[in-house]
Amino acid sequence: MLTGTDLLTKVKELGDASKSDLVRSCGYVSTKKDGSERLNFTAFYEALLEAKGISLGETGGKGVGKGGRKLSYVATVQGNGNLLVGKAYTAMLDLQPGDEFEIKLGRKQIRLIPAGSTDEEE
Repeated sequence: MLTGTDLLTKVKELGDASKSDLVRSCGYVSTKKDGSERLNFTAFYEALLEAKGISLGETGGKGVGKGGRKLSYVATVQGNGNLLVGKAYTAMLDLQPGDEFEIKLGRKQIRLIPAGSTDEEE
């Protein structure tokens, strides 16, 4: 499988070739159990983006979220009344399963204070 500048050069060489021919020519092919050919389009496109300097890997935020997706910092109350804080947010704070919080209700806010800490600590 071609990567980096070799991949970019091959894609430019092939010019008007079909997408299937591009993937096949660049080596992104595997063999199924029945012996037929499988074209690995996803791996090809990821390698192509990487070669162009666009990384779909970790975003520097401890691998939070999906590539290209931005956190909205908005939570919506679900139909059953629950308020969900997503995995991306708990990962940013390095929270682990079992971590406990004290819930402090203000007039227009909800504060989660880690159990055992004081209100001023953050």
